[in-house]
Amino acid sequence: MPIRIYNTLTRTKEELRPIEEGHVKLYVCGITSYDFCHIGHARSFLVFDMIVRYLRYRGYKVTFVRNFTDIDDKIINRAREQGMDSQELANRFIEEFYADTDRLGILRPDLEPRATGHIPEMIELIRDLIDKGLAYQAGGDVYFRVDSFDRYGSLSGRNLEDMQAGARIEVNEQKRHPMDFALWKGSKPGEPTWDSPWGPGRPGWHIECSAMSRKYLGETFDIHGGGQDLIFPHHENEIAQSVGATGKPFANIWIHHGFVTIRDEKMSKSLNNFLTIREILDKYPPEALRLFIFSTHYRNPLDYSEAAMQDAEAALDRMYDCLARIAGLGEGVGRASVIGPRDREKIESLRQRFEYAMDNDFNTAQGLGLLFDAVKVLNKGVQALPAEPAREDVDLLKKGGETVGELAGILGLLQQDARQYIHDKKEQRLSGIDISLEEIEELIEERARARERKDWAAGDAIRDRLMRYGIELQDGAEGTTWEVRI
Repeated sequence: MPIRIYNTLTRTKEELRPIEEGHVKLYVCGITSYDFCHIGHARSFLVFDMIVRYLRYRGYKVTFVRNFTDIDDKIINRAREQGMDSQELANRFIEEFYADTDRLGILRPDLEPRATGHIPEMIELIRDLIDKGLAYQAGGDVYFRVDSFDRYGSLSGRNLEDMQAGARIEVNEQKRHPMDFALWKGSKPGEPTWDSPWGPGRPGWHIECSAMSRKYLGETFDIHGGGQDLIFPHHENEIAQSVGATGKPFANIWIHHGFVTIRDEKMSKSLNNFLTIREILDKYPPEALRLFIFSTHYRNPLDYSEAAMQDAEAALDRMYDCLARIAGLGEGVGRASVIGPRDREKIESLRQRFEYAMDNDFNTAQGLGLLFDAVKVLNKGVQALPAEPAREDVDLLKKGGETVGELAGILGLLQQDARQYIHDKKEQRLSGIDISLEEIEELIEERARARERKDWAAGDAIRDRLMRYGIELQDGAEGTTWEVRI
């Protein structure tokens, strides 16, 4: 099955057909580096991390470009408030961004251009637009003429006349049309400036991505992405200036992810209702945040709550526990299988069904559902094994565990050693309980020796002793495991 992606521009799912066969060129709008990243940013980082991982898993070469906006009104204003240089502030929060994304295990893009490093490319693009009559100088500023581009509004589905009716020209602005947008801003006292044919100043926000994507991916590339909040005006303006300059399509497919909400209200810094990534990761494992985000299709709204994060962590624990149990199995012996044909088929067909879900517009919610179902089947198989299980059953369960781990890895999940993860979790759960992990393991070994001697009373006494601490033992083919039941 080919990969089909919902294209915001055409409002339909389209088959991925890279311009260069086997090579996907992807551009994603990155952060404006003036503050710590919140969970809304995390969703964007993780969605495109997943998309890149899946495309590479499916055999595509991917060139992934994500920019940094390191010059902007927000950066300048925040730097002024803190009494520091705007570039110093931008650099600081780029480093903080890396600290957060590294904790989340996010793959770094192939290229991460900064706006301030591409001023000449922006000036060249603005000059092209002026020469074509699509932009004009007004004092020290340069504006794009939206009424010169007849497809303006095609991405967002907005009508220029309706937009004009709701717009107003700000005081002292010299725009010819209320919706015209700045390509170049004339210098103001105390702001960073660069020389240009129109006098000293700095680029507008929208021109950055058009100039940088053209430099690194060409005039037309395969996929452009970002959040739904960027559809208008940012991406709409990118299309106008890029297509206006080249006369060619800009990006063939546009991918936009949904908002993160808190109690159904959009999370944003302007509303002051956001949680930073580091605040969440101080309470929950990074993979729990990944699982929470991928439990909903990327185009749908995602409502954050503590209960949802706790559920995600519990689900992650179940997945790791399953792989840890499988890792504890021996080689098996030559005897009849106890795993039924239906469960065997579910394990053996997992990869095909997972790919089918992901090929359908990267449906991680369905993909995760298939992984959870596989974990249930694998746990059922492990629990059904006798003391000396059949070799074919052990091989099937181990292969199934490897497949779950590999497919979960596309979502950045199950990246730790399963037995070590469960060991660390058990140590956490023992916090506040007056028994150590080493004491529990020693008592389990002592019980095993008692059972070998057929001293059932001694074995039961150890089980009862551990139960008084809330430690429940579970005997199976992989040996004796335990859980904290408090």
